[in-house]
Amino acid sequence: MAAVAPASPLSPRSLWRDLSLPALVTGFVTVLVGYSGTAAVVFEAARALGANDAQVASWMWSLGIGAGVLGIALSWWYRQPVVPAWSTPGAALFVTGVAGVTLGQAVGAFMVAGALVAIVGFSGLFARLMDRVPAALGAGLLAGVLLRFGLQAFASAATAPGLVVAMFGTYLVMRRAAARWAVIATLAVGIAIAAITGTLHADAIAFVAATPVWVTPALSGTALLGIALPLFVVTMASQNIPGVAAIRAAGYDTPVSAPVGWTGAMTVALAPFGGYMFNLAAITAAICMGREAHPDPARRYVAAMAAGGVYLLLGIGGATVGALFTAFPRALVVGIAGLALLGTIGNGLATAMRDETTREPALITFLVTASGVTLAGIGSAFWGLVAGAVALGVATWGRR
Repeated sequence: MAAVAPASPLSPRSLWRDLSLPALVTGFVTVLVGYSGTAAVVFEAARALGANDAQVASWMWSLGIGAGVLGIALSWWYRQPVVPAWSTPGAALFVTGVAGVTLGQAVGAFMVAGALVAIVGFSGLFARLMDRVPAALGAGLLAGVLLRFGLQAFASAATAPGLVVAMFGTYLVMRRAAARWAVIATLAVGIAIAAITGTLHADAIAFVAATPVWVTPALSGTALLGIALPLFVVTMASQNIPGVAAIRAAGYDTPVSAPVGWTGAMTVALAPFGGYMFNLAAITAAICMGREAHPDPARRYVAAMAAGGVYLLLGIGGATVGALFTAFPRALVVGIAGLALLGTIGNGLATAMRDETTREPALITFLVTASGVTLAGIGSAFWGLVAGAVALGVATWGRR
């Protein structure tokens, strides 16, 4: 696959020309998947740090605003799909290991971690590291990260067989008849069936605007060692590395130094309001970079910008996020996510297995990543890359 190089920054006219309904729906699906898998973890993390209801809503406000601004601005500038997210493994750290840390001290730790990400990003150090990752290992890493979504899509048939079978059948028919509309039609059928069967709880949704709540940051040695440093390591290893792998596997040559740096800068700016850590997305980014967004890879940035717009709207209504995403049955969410990612998973596996020299190291990367193993608080994506790199080093030792 030839790399898609960044184009010149967009004009409103070129954006209007590239706009399409599939791209807009893909953007919505991206946010649906992003929130449904992480909102509960963020709520628990905020509570673990002692946040009250208003502060929890402020967390959702800041995360939505930050992800929205970053996604729209970076995708607009590079004219390529750049999808940010927030660090779910980072939020999980707060749930288990913040004893004795106040909310203000946690905010100070967030800002320090964000500053470290900004330094590593803007300095080019992270980009130089990623340039040394072979394409096959990056593709295996991406496929391993996404595999569980493909598996969950079909496993959910055990709890909602009618819904899943109908969605799967719709997807197959539409992929043959009108591929660009496959995800749209599948989502529409899923929503219709959920409404008919009474599993769509739209009546519980009421828009309530969130108000940002400032928390004055404080510095604490305990918070720096227990939150800032682990948050930085986990975000870079488990989030940004797969995020860059998703960009590269999709065939884009997007510069990564500045986007990673800007995620750190946004963290510093929004940490006092609850924006604890932003990063480049992998799973949700793969949705925007797939063929369902647009057949032309040069026009898929519209899906990322659409996702940014939805993030902004949900950030403004941060107090309603929980109700909105619990309105959809889980089988619908995991089903549409898995089907939307089928093409990306297949492309990742094809790239990983293409070259005989790197095939086995890429397979090891894929398997370790897909295993979900966590060691020293760092997720399987990092360890998959380490295992694959070691396997490649052993296989090629002493060879030119």
